Amino acid sequence: MSIETAIVFLPLLAFMIAFLFGKTIGDRGAQLVTCSALIVAAVLACVLFVDVIRDGNTRVTEVAQWVSSGSFVAGWTLRIDQLSTVMIAVITIVSSCVHVYSVGYMSHDKAQARFMAYLSLFTFAMLMLVTADNLLQLFFGWEGVGVASYLLIGFWNYKDTANKAAIKAFIVNRVGDFGLALGLMTCYVLFDTIQFDSIFDQVFGQKDTMFDFLGYQVHGLTLAALLLFMGAVGKSAQLGLHTWLPDAMEGPTPVSALIHAATMVTAGVFLVARFSPLFEFAPFALQVVCVLGGLTAVFAATIGMTQFDIKRVIAYSTMSQLGYMFFALGVSAYGAAMFHLMTHAFFKALLFLGAGSVIHAMSDEQDMRNMGGIYKKIPVTYVLMWIGSLALAGMPFFAGYYSKDMILEAAYADHTNFGMFAFWCGIIAAFLTAFYSWRLLIMTFHGKPRADDKVMSHVHESPAVMVVPLVVLAFGALFAGFFFYPGFVGEIRAEFWGESLRILPENDTVGAAHHVPQWVKLLPIFVGLGGIFMAYVCYLWKPSIPARCVAAFAPIHKLFFNKWFVDEAYDKIFVRPAFVLGSFFFKKGDGVIINAGGVDGLSNASDTVAKVLSRFQTGYVFHYVFVMVMGVLALLSWIVFRLGLN
Repeated sequence: MSIETAIVFLPLLAFMIAFLFGKTIGDRGAQLVTCSALIVAAVLACVLFVDVIRDGNTRVTEVAQWVSSGSFVAGWTLRIDQLSTVMIAVITIVSSCVHVYSVGYMSHDKAQARFMAYLSLFTFAMLMLVTADNLLQLFFGWEGVGVASYLLIGFWNYKDTANKAAIKAFIVNRVGDFGLALGLMTCYVLFDTIQFDSIFDQVFGQKDTMFDFLGYQVHGLTLAALLLFMGAVGKSAQLGLHTWLPDAMEGPTPVSALIHAATMVTAGVFLVARFSPLFEFAPFALQVVCVLGGLTAVFAATIGMTQFDIKRVIAYSTMSQLGYMFFALGVSAYGAAMFHLMTHAFFKALLFLGAGSVIHAMSDEQDMRNMGGIYKKIPVTYVLMWIGSLALAGMPFFAGYYSKDMILEAAYADHTNFGMFAFWCGIIAAFLTAFYSWRLLIMTFHGKPRADDKVMSHVHESPAVMVVPLVVLAFGALFAGFFFYPGFVGEIRAEFWGESLRILPENDTVGAAHHVPQWVKLLPIFVGLGGIFMAYVCYLWKPSIPARCVAAFAPIHKLFFNKWFVDEAYDKIFVRPAFVLGSFFFKKGDGVIINAGGVDGLSNASDTVAKVLSRFQTGYVFHYVFVMVMGVLALLSWIVFRLGLN
C-alpha cells in the first residue's frame, strides 16, 4: 500500500469501525480508533509533503477501475501533485486536531462514537475530492462532503434548529452543485475526456471555441469556468449562496472548526485553483470571481461586526476571508489564495476551537452579551484566542500577515479596475475584521462579568485533551506564514508549485506584487491597528458609544444586524412560493388526481363491488341457487350471442 493510499483510506477505515462497531467497542474505543487513524494520516501527510514538494515526486496512483462503458473508462485514482499535497496536509492536520479536541468537547454527549465516525467520513470525502484525477471522482468527493456535512450540522437532531440548518445547507449547496454538474458536463463536451491532464493540455487549442448554450453562442471556456465557479460559490459560501454558513453553527463546535475553517468551505478555492489552466483563458470568468470575492469580503465583515453569537461572528469572518481567497484567484494569484487557505486553516480552526473552549467554560453560553471578565479564569484559552485574532487581523508577524497582505498586493499589482476594486474592498474588510475580532475578545474576556454567579462559579480552563490541539494550531497561526512564504508566493514559488498551477506570464500578479509601492504594503497594517483601536474605544474605554451609534445609524445597523435581509428575500421569493406550489400539487395533484382518481379510486371501487357481492352471502340455499341460475342464463346468453354473430 502506497503512502497516499494509506492517508486517504485510514479515515474511511476508522469511519467503518466506529460506525459499524461503535456499540461493541464503546465510545472510548471509537475515539481511540478515529483519533489514531487521523494522527497517523497527518504524520504520513507531512512525509508526503516533503516527498512531493522538496523531492518533486508527483504521481498518479491507481486504486481501482471504477467505470467502464464501451470506450469510456474512469479509474479511481489519486492525483498526488503539489496542489493536492498542500490540501492533504492541511486537511489531515486540522482534522486530527479536531478529532482529539472532540474527545473532551463531546464527553457528555450520548452518541460520541457516531460523532467521531461522521468526522472521519467527512475527512475521507474531502481527501477524495482533493486527490481526484478526473471529473467523476471530483464530483463523487464533492457530493460526499455535502452528505457528511449534512450529517454533522444536524448531528443534534433533537434540536429543530439543527435539523433546519442541515436541510438549509444541503439545499443551498444543491443549487451550486447543479452549476458544478453542468460545468463538468461542459468540460466533457468540449474536451471529450474527464481526465484532468488531457483537459488541461487541450485548453489552448480550445481557447477560441464557441459553444451553443440555451440557444446562444457563448465562449466555451468562459461558460465552463462560470459553471464550475457556481459550484464553488455554493460550497465556499460566497455572496448569493452564503446563507447556509451562519446557520450551520447549530452543529457542535468541532464541526464548525472542521467544516468552516479548513476543509469544506475551502473546496471551492481548491476547485478554481485546480482548474487554473482553464480559468487563465477565460478572463471574463476571472473578473466575475474577482468582483464577487471582493463584495463577499466586505459584505460578510459588515454583518460580523453586529452579531452577538460568538460562533456566528467567527463564521462571518470565515466567509469574509474566503472572499479574500476568491478575489486573489480572480487576479490569477492562485499561489496567494492557496497560501491564505493554508494559514487561514490554522488560525480559524484555532478561533473556532477556542470559542468552543469558552462555550464549554461558560456552561454552553454562546451570547457574548452574557460573557465578560473571564480572562483570568481561562488564561490559556485567552492567550490562544489572542494569537488567532492577531493572525486573522494580519498583524506582523503572524501567519495571516504574510498571506493576506500578499493577496492585497497582488490585487493592486493587477493594475485593472477589477483588481483595484478588490484591493479597496480588501482594505475595508481588513479594518472591519480587526474591529470585530477585538470586539469579540473584549466582550468575551474583559470588562465586568455579565453572567450570573452560578455560571461564573463554574468557569474553568478546558482539559488538556482540548488545549493541546489548540496549541498545535497556534504554532501554525504563529509560524506557517513566515516558514512557507518563500515557497507559496516567494522566490521559489515556481519550483514549489511545479505544473499544478498554470499561469500565463502576463497574469503573474504574485511576481508583480513584490514591486508594489511601500504604502500598499503598510496600509493593511495601519487599517488593522485602526480597527483594533476603535474596538478598544467602543467596547472597553467608552462602552456607551455602540448604543449611541446604533441609535444614530439605526437603519444601517438594522440592515447589517439582519444580514442585509437576504434570508427574508429568499424566503419571500423562493421558499414561500415553493411551499404554495408544493401544497397545490400535494392537495390537487397527489390528493385529487393520483389518490382519488388512481390508487384510492380503485380501492374504493373494489370496496363498493365487494359490498354488493357480499349481500349474496346470506347463508340461504335458495339465494345461492338463484345466483347459479342467473350465472347459467348469462353464460347461455353469451353463447347464443356469439353464435348469432358468426
